[in-house]
This record gives sequence, structure tokens and C-alpha cells, in this order.
Amino acid sequence: MAHAYIASPLRTPVGKFGGSLTPLSAADLAAHVLRAVLQRSGASGDAVDEVIVAQSYQSSEAPCIGRYAASLAGLPEHVSGYAVDRRCGSGLQAVIDAAMQIQTGAADCVLVAGVESMSNIEYYSTRMRWGARLGDAAFHDRLERGRVNSQPVSRYGVMAGGAAETAENLARDYRITRAESDLYAARSHQRASEAWKSGRFEAEVVAVPVPQRKGEPLWFSRDEGVREDASPEVMAKLPALLRDGTVTAGNACQQNDAASGCLVVSEAWLARHGVQPMGRFVGWAATGCDPLRMGIGPVPAVARLLPRIGLSLADMDLIEINEAFAVQVLAALREWRIEGDERVNVNGSGISLGHPIGATGVRIMTTMLHEMARRGARYGLETMCIGGGQGLAAVFERV
Repeated sequence: MAHAYIASPLRTPVGKFGGSLTPLSAADLAAHVLRAVLQRSGASGDAVDEVIVAQSYQSSEAPCIGRYAASLAGLPEHVSGYAVDRRCGSGLQAVIDAAMQIQTGAADCVLVAGVESMSNIEYYSTRMRWGARLGDAAFHDRLERGRVNSQPVSRYGVMAGGAAETAENLARDYRITRAESDLYAARSHQRASEAWKSGRFEAEVVAVPVPQRKGEPLWFSRDEGVREDASPEVMAKLPALLRDGTVTAGNACQQNDAASGCLVVSEAWLARHGVQPMGRFVGWAATGCDPLRMGIGPVPAVARLLPRIGLSLADMDLIEINEAFAVQVLAALREWRIEGDERVNVNGSGISLGHPIGATGVRIMTTMLHEMARRGARYGLETMCIGGGQGLAAVFERV
């Protein structure tokens, strides 16, 4: 089977919910990063066989966003595209899909992006198609509704507390305290802040022009949610989201807007175009788990993956696990017996940088590959918990 390589991984800065990137739609963000990846690689749109764009909150404002964003980005009409949704794992799944196309010879070059504009997720009604004869017609918040309805109520019951409820279940299962979660969350912000101060994000971040009502666009160039003043003491002042709980707005991930992208290509394509890749796709695995304990999903996913590729956690120079909740990361680390490991989320993650759902998988890979290049690391593990009860994991090798 052919090897698949990752080239020109980039990301936009991550915007706050209702923040600087709100004027831009998901399609705008995706198109911007697609153009940026091609420009960074030096390749033309004619060199692309397929476009895959991940988005968890898809809508008819940009249906089949892979094709839509490719057209908006100016790629040739003959370049096809499609969309991927595996909730929090959508971005990584898009990279996986692309890698499988390269490995099987179905394509030589796939342009991948992950995107989410959570600030622009709409409200909707399920009663207006044929009219509401009497009474009120409710509008649902699709952002919140997607969390509550992430699993069939008929099988798992109502998850009234949303995703936070799944985290509290893990806190009880693993006896993780509020103080431990707050300490981890503060460290995430501290690491992200230090990464910006030291210039570690400069090579991976591409600025975004944001239109203004008057005058020239403003260039958005820095992650918006990183708290330089974060400390366990500051975190401890925040109220719990659920009664008698440990999860707060401070030790949970943010809601965000962002896009990230890369090329996934064959060895022959690299030789023809003279492009230097940053990584080789080694392998992947996915698994299901209890939706009410979805945060533990990385554990079975990694357990399935590593024997397949003949590697172990000890072989991983860097480990990235998406920070949906601090307690979720801590639970996985306890299962792996690597608590306090300095290989894990070394530049922060969802708690500090943010979690723009569809973009996160590509964003994590992008940050990890750039850090692997700085360190001369060989292997990096990316793994994610997924709303609705799944885990996803992939290993990349620096080249």
C-alpha cells in the first residue's frame, strides 16, 4: 500500500464565540485556508484531485461544503469535493479519508480542511414546513440541540446536562476533583500563552482579513481565547455548570470559529511538484463507547490503533488529546498511566486555544506536526473523544 504524506498544514487563528471572526461564514473560513494551503505549497489548483472539508454543524447555507468551499476558493471546476461529519473528530476523519484515497491510488493529491463557525450556527424549527395550526412553534438552538441529542433518547435516556454531564460521570468514575481540573485548565492556558510569546505558532498560523462596515478589512492574526492571567486560583472562582459538579466554563473547552487545512499527497506527487512534506500518515482507528462517558473514547481508540501499527505509547514523542474537558483528559491519562507527562498537549489545546468542532482535528494535527519539526520528534499521536460516544486516533511520523 502506498504512503500518504501531509504537506503545508496551516490554520487560522481561533476566534471567540461571537468574537472577531463572526462576520465570516464557515464557507468563507474554509475557502481562505484552502487558498492559503495551496499558496504555501506552491502547487496550483489543477494539481488537486479532490477536496474534503470537515464541518460538524453543516447547513444549507453552504451545502456539501467541500465542493462549495472549493468553488469559493477558485479551484478549477473539474476538482470535486465532499463534506465529512464525525462530530469532534470530523477534521481528523477528513485527513484519514484523504490518506485512504492516497494509499489506495484513488488520488494523488487531496486538499483537506476542517472548519466551524460556531458564532453563526442558526436556530431552526421542525414544525413550520406544513404550518403550525395552533399554539406556539418553537425554535431550537442547533448548537445546543446537537449536544443534547447526540445519542438516541430511546436507548440512552435524556442527557439533560449536555456534554458537561458526560464529564461529570468521568469525574465520579475516576475520582477527579475540581482542583485537579482547574490546575490542568490553568496549565493549558499557560502553555498556549507561552507558545505565542515564544513564536512557536508563527509558522502554522495564517492571518484572516475580516471585513468591516467601513474601511479596509482588519487582519485577525492571534488566537482570541488564550488567558495569560490563568491560574488555579482564578479558575477556582468560577461556578460549576451543574449542581455539585466539577466542570466550569474555565475547565471546559471554548466555543469557537476557525479553519485549518493541509495537503495529503502521494510520494509520486511530491516528486513531481518538489514539495517537502512535514509528516507521513502511519495509521488510524475509531471505536464507539458509552455516549454518557464519551470523554473516555481516546482510550479504546488508541488501544485498537497501536497494535495495528506495531507501536506503543512509549514510542510517541508527542501526544495530543483534544481538551473537551480537563476531567476528560485526566481520565484518559489515568487509564494510560502517564499523568503529568510532558509529551501531552505541550502548546495547549481546546481549553485554551479553543474547540471549533469541525476544525479541531486538522488544527491539532497542524500544531503537532510543526512542534514535531521543532523537536526533531519521530512519532506523534493525535486522539479525540467525540460527542455521541466515539473515540478516534491517528499516528503521524515526521519526515
